[in-house]
Amino acid sequence: MYPELFEIPFFHWTVKSYGLMMVIGFLAAVWLIRYLSRDITPNPQLITNAALYSLIAGVVGARLFFVIHYFDQFRENPLSVFAIWNGGLELLGGVILAITVIVLFLWRNKLPIRRYLDILAIGLMLALAFGRIGCFLNGCCFGKPTKLLWAVRFPYDSFAYLSQINPNLRRDRPEPQLQLPRDEYLSYVDKDGKWYPKSYNNLTPQQQIEVTKGKYRALPVHPTQLYSSANAAFLCLVLYLFWRRSIRSTGSSSPKRFLTKSGSTFGLMFVLYGVTRFLIEFLRDDNPFEIDSLTISQFISIALLILGALLIALFNRLKSMPLK
Repeated sequence: MYPELFEIPFFHWTVKSYGLMMVIGFLAAVWLIRYLSRDITPNPQLITNAALYSLIAGVVGARLFFVIHYFDQFRENPLSVFAIWNGGLELLGGVILAITVIVLFLWRNKLPIRRYLDILAIGLMLALAFGRIGCFLNGCCFGKPTKLLWAVRFPYDSFAYLSQINPNLRRDRPEPQLQLPRDEYLSYVDKDGKWYPKSYNNLTPQQQIEVTKGKYRALPVHPTQLYSSANAAFLCLVLYLFWRRSIRSTGSSSPKRFLTKSGSTFGLMFVLYGVTRFLIEFLRDDNPFEIDSLTISQFISIALLILGALLIALFNRLKSMPLK
């Protein structure tokens, strides 16, 4: 786990792994979108402008979604909502607002919205693949304990470790997963009763051994961040193949096949991502349960699936858009 990769000399600014991977993902997505839209873009600069607007909207949306999801953390200090450098972003919220801004931009500039949305879907999955690697380096979005060979152990005082040493009634877990002695390791208890251990440097040499190699080290967990990254990369490829299929079908004299109308690839993205995110959520151990042991992300995934199906049905009834 490397939440901070390095420090910029003289300025003492640390480069956050999560933010860096988001930027890399954004740049990769912009390059891919510009490349795939080269035959329909009258001015490539418009794509860059749309990408910059979507980046700003993505950050705002990701922060807003996090604040809404964990609003209790900001009640005592509302201004901390703007302290984005302390972390606290949720990719799904960023994607939703970014898509909204891009649609408005395309409409305002009289660009073929459905054709661009198909290409945008491919780029979004590529950006998400990099973004989830940032989650892995940051240690957030962690999975449930498992004994699988590819399980990973996060370090002492990581998000996963703090979760394991505390009970979590919001996940129907009345007992901690890891019994770390409070009397020996306690640093402080927050207002919600969650306790935090001493920093690693304040532990005795024996305690440092126990939490890194001994019986109090973190339990191995599913690398759900890497599952999500691999899933996004796979969906990027699948969507690209469907998009190429729709391009070949446009203007063809052969009977129109399903999912070849402009915009269908965009709708398919919601369906595929909604299904896979819903399933991956069963392996995660960070989000609280909302109703019937389902998380808010799973309810959003169901909504995305329904939205995608409706978009596919709608676009399938519209006329195909010309290639140029």
